[in-house]
Formats: sequence, structure tokens, C-alpha cells
Amino acid sequence: MSDLATWTTWSVSVLAIAGVIVRPLRLPEAVWAVSGAALLVCLGLLPVSGAIRGIAKGTDVYLFLTGMMLLAELARETGLFDWLAAQALARARGAASRLFALLYLVGILVTVFLSNDATAVVLTPAVAAVTRAAKLENPLPYLLICAFIANAASFVLPISNPANLVIYASNMPPLLHWLPRFMLPSIVAIGTTYVILRRTQRAALREALAEKVPVPKLTSEGQSAAWGIGITAVALMLASALGWPLGLATFIAGLVTLAVISVTRRALPWSSLREISWGVIPLVAGLFALVEALDRSGLIGALSAWLRLEAQRSGSLTAAVAGIGVAFVSNLMNNLPAGLVAGTAVNMTQLPTSVSSAILVGVDLGPNLSVTGSLATILWLAALRREGVQVNAVDFLRLGAAIMPPSLILSLGILLLCSGS
Repeated sequence: MSDLATWTTWSVSVLAIAGVIVRPLRLPEAVWAVSGAALLVCLGLLPVSGAIRGIAKGTDVYLFLTGMMLLAELARETGLFDWLAAQALARARGAASRLFALLYLVGILVTVFLSNDATAVVLTPAVAAVTRAAKLENPLPYLLICAFIANAASFVLPISNPANLVIYASNMPPLLHWLPRFMLPSIVAIGTTYVILRRTQRAALREALAEKVPVPKLTSEGQSAAWGIGITAVALMLASALGWPLGLATFIAGLVTLAVISVTRRALPWSSLREISWGVIPLVAGLFALVEALDRSGLIGALSAWLRLEAQRSGSLTAAVAGIGVAFVSNLMNNLPAGLVAGTAVNMTQLPTSVSSAILVGVDLGPNLSVTGSLATILWLAALRREGVQVNAVDFLRLGAAIMPPSLILSLGILLLCSGS
């Protein structure tokens, strides 16, 4: 590829990713990713066969996202998340600090077993409803939980973040290898994020709550959704332990849960399917095609060679630099494309486990710095706008700068210590 073609490929890719983050003209994120990939094809910089090959690499991710979106939507419309959040409010017994801790716990559970995007999309409106029921003048401290825990808890399990599937692709570690590697760093990330977030919000948490609030009854459909999610979690952990692809298992679980709830309701499932944000699928497909173009330009190959060379010199230093570097880059270009690039580079060569693991932690935890860091945070902002709540990007950055660096450094330190690097 000539220098002009290389620079054109890089420029179009950067502009497309910028469009995904900024959303000029308020066009959906998928429009910019797909348009960028289509432009590269039209300019002859990405063959049609190359675009198809790149898109096909994301098959497991598309299936995973579809299954998770089905489960999340069913949990939302059957009132399961509203019930969980209301239970937290009832158990808070008028104590704001207790409500904060309980909602944080709910956020951990949703993120771990339903992915960080579900926390942003579905739990956020439920928490907003709870804060209204509690008659809080300042609901933001509780809504911030949904944004920060969505990233902090997103590497407890392989299923906790679609970016995990992107980074490891077909080389996903089995669950029995994953847990010893990431459990302690995850606990550190979750705990550090909680301590700092709660400390920064301590003034707002002095506000009194309404003590007597109605708790909605969990319907039979909600119970079916809960069973579906529970069985899905068990099935996915089993699939992960056996080293099977997670996407197909998630997709099947979502379809089965949808079928059960539709039979319970004696209604067709079209209303549930219409409410799903299907634009996420072409968005991810477009990003896969863009990464394929970057791979053809030689950028990812050069990055992979650099990682291999530096890892031979010092595995621990390379892991630390790679983890911190990709964490900050994720805030400049969003962690999904950053994870795609980093994951492709990792899978092109044999790297120490500590390096690939540090990259995953950086991609998952780094986005807690800014509102542009992850798809989950962008979806969280959209959910807030629907609730009539506005968050200033500078204020979020100031808060993220207090939370993300300490949790990232401590998590990476524990990761490298446990890996023996």
C-alpha cells in the first residue's frame, strides 16, 4: 500500500470513529462507522472481499450482543430491573448511603451477568425511577453508579463486556483460567471505584430519602425473565469453562427466554423486538471493517511487532505501558475500536499473558475517564437525556480523573503481581 493510500485509510478511519463518538447532525453512530467502511471500499482501499472478511470476524460478537439485548429488553419491559431497584430503595430504610451501596451492588450484578451495556441502557432508567420515588432533588450521584460500575465490573467474566470477546476473539481463555487471572483485579477495580465515587458524592448523599415507597410486584413475566437470565449466566459460565464460543449460547438463551415470555403473555414477540437498539449491530460491523482496513495498511502489524519486541525485553514493563496506554487511547477513539485494534494486534503474535491481560483491563476500565470512553457510557448519556438529566462532559472528566487512574493502576498492579511479572 502506498504512502498516500495508507494515510487516506488512516484519515477516513479516524474521521469515521470521530463521527461515532461526536455524532454530527445527531445521526446514529452506526451511520458513521458504516459510511467510513463504505467509503474505503469505494476508494479501492478496502476490497469488498476484505470488508466481508472483516465483518465476518465479528459473528460471535453480533450473536452475543443480540442475545444480551434480548435479555436486557425482556428484563426491562417485564419490570425486573424496576423491581430490583425498588427493592434496594425499600431496604435502604431512608439512608442515602445505604441506597447508594445497594444500587452499586445491583449494578455489579447486572454488569457481571448481563454486560456493561445492559447496565447503561436498562438499569439507568430504573435508578432514575427510584430516585423520583425517593423524592430526591439531586439524583445524579445514584445515576453515576450506572456509568462507573458498567466499566469497573466489566472484566469479572468474559460475558461482562462485548469488548472482551473482541480482544480475545477465538482465543478466549476458558473460565477456569479467566477467574484466577482477573478476579482479584476486578475486585480491586470495583472496590476502588466505589470508595472514590462515594467519597466524591458524600455531600449529596446527606439528602434524606422518602422512607415509605411502593415496591412493585414482580409479575410472572418478570420471574420468567429472571429465570432466563439466571439460566443464561450458568450456561455461559459452562460454555466459557469448556472453551466454547459465547455468542451462539447467548443468542439461543435470549431466543428461548423470549419464546417463554411470549407464550406466558400469549402474544407475539414483535413489540419486544422493536424496542431493541438494533443499530448496535451495524455499528460494530462497520468498526470491524474499519479495523480490517487498518490491518491492511500495516498499522496493526507494526503495533503487534512493537509489542512482541518490547515484551521480549521486559514483559512487566510492556504490560504496564500497554494497559495504561490503551486506557487513555480508549477515551480518544472509544474503547470498542481501540479494543478491536489492540485485540487484532494481540492475536497476530504470541505475547505473554500479562500483556494481553493488561490490555484487556485498560480497554475495559480506561473508559471511566470520560463520556466518550465506551459505548456503555455513550448509551448511559442517551438514557439520561431521555430522563431529562444532563451531564456536563467537563464535570464527568473531572470526576473520572479522580476515579479512573487510581483504580487502573491498582488493578494493573494486582494483575502483574498475580501473574508473576
